[in-house]
Amino acid sequence: MKFTKSNGLRGEVTIPGDKSISHRSVMFGSLAKGITRITGFLQGADCLSTIACFQKMGVSIENTGDTVLVHGNGLHGLKKPDEVLDCGNSGTTTRLISGILCAQDFSVTLTGDASIQKRPMKRIMDPLSQMGADIQSIHGNGCAPLAIHGKPLHGIHYQSPVASAQVKSAILLAGLYADGETRVTEPLLSRNHTELMLNEFGANVRTEGTTAIIQPASELFSKEIQVPGDISSAAFFLAAGLMVPGSEILIKNVGINPTRDGMIRVCQAMGGDLTLLNKKESGEPVADILVRSSSLHGMDIHGEIIPTLIDELPMIAAMACFAEGDTIIRDAAELKVKESNRIAVMVESLSAMGADVEETEDGMIIHGGKPLHGAVIDSHLDHRIAMTFAVTAGMAEGETEILGAECVNISYPGFYQDLERLTR
Repeated sequence: MKFTKSNGLRGEVTIPGDKSISHRSVMFGSLAKGITRITGFLQGADCLSTIACFQKMGVSIENTGDTVLVHGNGLHGLKKPDEVLDCGNSGTTTRLISGILCAQDFSVTLTGDASIQKRPMKRIMDPLSQMGADIQSIHGNGCAPLAIHGKPLHGIHYQSPVASAQVKSAILLAGLYADGETRVTEPLLSRNHTELMLNEFGANVRTEGTTAIIQPASELFSKEIQVPGDISSAAFFLAAGLMVPGSEILIKNVGINPTRDGMIRVCQAMGGDLTLLNKKESGEPVADILVRSSSLHGMDIHGEIIPTLIDELPMIAAMACFAEGDTIIRDAAELKVKESNRIAVMVESLSAMGADVEETEDGMIIHGGKPLHGAVIDSHLDHRIAMTFAVTAGMAEGETEILGAECVNISYPGFYQDLERLTR
């Protein structure tokens, strides 16, 4: 797809449902007794992969578009699938479902697309194995496809070397089935949707600092889930509204969970004009966000804020190109093992557009203030990269072409239409 410079973005946009919460609502609903009704479900390819996996294990799931009804099989009611479970491009599906499958009374093979087959799974295989799981990388490279043979599990206290909600969640879900308490301690607190939602479904989860603690469960119970808008998707419009002169955008119903709101905090710290309206605090906190074009300045982004904006860092890096001074992103080595190596891809692509940006071992340094020009950008089939450069093209002279632009369907199928509507 091709994009050109924008004269400003104005209007309202309602962001699709949160990807993390959509995944978990289907998983936990499948393990619960009764019917879980999910509204605002994200109809992206990743979340549809989760639905397909649980359907193959005998769970009846009705998907009518905005609403999904999950007829739960109960904690011990999953059936052995007749075929390999294909997680598509979804790391969340692959890692979280592994924690569940390790405790079942059947064997299963788990795979995904070419990208998933390169992403590190040893980070879940090691702790799950410590719990007694039989989980193997079929090609012996620590990646999918995975062969999982269900076994009785026991509780452990795992000191995770990475702050990763996927790693933490895989262990907590296995902990539902363990013979005693399971603890996961992270170096920094990652997003806590699993802990919040499992408690809603009747599990016993508590948090002490950066340690999540779960007790074994005998049963989970169905819930009504209202999925808020995904702040990781809202991030592109937050950045566009700040960067593009003459812009004013109202972004509706965005989840502002404090373990996910780093993008908001960084935008404000860089001088962005951003106002939270209509805040609601029931369950997951949500708000509307009003953003207006602003003069931005660079900053140092590191430490405990990184897990709260890990998926937004590509957009932040691009936004920093239009800020005064330097922006330094550190402690973000996790970007290397996402759908693409997002550090390398961002440095290569921003440089192609004329930005002054340096790659570092765990992040990048962006020297703001250089005008950008259009270029041909390879998305590497990474949805966050494609959306980042669709927005960045609005500030670049000339035409920008994004290869593999359709990959946005993974998390935001209507993204280009929403962007175009705001630029009219």
